[in-house]
Amino acid sequence: QMSNPFIYDTGKRSPYGCLGHEVQIEHIKAYVCRPSFFTDKAVIVIHDVFGWQFPDIRYIVDLIAGHGYITICPDFFKGTDPWKSTDHWADFADWMKVHDPMKVDKETDVTLKYLKEQCGAKKIGIAGFSWGGMAAHHLMLKNPQLAAGVSLYGIIRDSEERYDLLNPTFFIFGEKDHTISYDQITLLEDKLKQYCKVAYKIKVYPGQVHGFAQLKPEDMKPEDKPYIEEARKDMIDWIKQFI
Repeated sequence: QMSNPFIYDTGKRSPYGCLGHEVQIEHIKAYVCRPSFFTDKAVIVIHDVFGWQFPDIRYIVDLIAGHGYITICPDFFKGTDPWKSTDHWADFADWMKVHDPMKVDKETDVTLKYLKEQCGAKKIGIAGFSWGGMAAHHLMLKNPQLAAGVSLYGIIRDSEERYDLLNPTFFIFGEKDHTISYDQITLLEDKLKQYCKVAYKIKVYPGQVHGFAQLKPEDMKPEDKPYIEEARKDMIDWIKQFI
């Protein structure tokens, strides 16, 4: 029985005027934001259960683009409905069966091809949030084209292969995330020490709940603001270190 596995209170979100635009790439749509100057560096952002149109994720895309990266968030749900805050949690497990964060390889390949052929990208990384954090973890084990990854509060499914990362990966967690126990984080740390042959980092942010790093400034609580800003700076610094 999964009880509210990914929920974080989306609450009342302030509207957001996006800086980027939408494109159609083969069978999927994507939201793209580019910096004002030419760059051959890119970041794929993997959305959470609320999908590629959720204002918080578009804000993150624009934020990363502002640091000098072609940034893209494809619709990994391929036009199907994202999870909505009005949906019933009893249905979540069934919804997850048809929205599996381990089945993102095809859409990632389509996006990588677009970034390389249409945008001239040579170095590409990923940052995934919640559902996308699980997807990012999966892709950092499978896709050598991704030069670095950041997995934000993705639930860790234990299996030996989950720790043999191909390229540098940073795992971000909130201390008060009720979906990820401290034991899971400790397990991740122990297993990475044992199996991982590339650079990795794990950081837990005090007092933070699931979904904390996506909040727009006007939606942050003052006591959380320093940790949210720190997590985002850490995410950007990790990407800059390798891409």
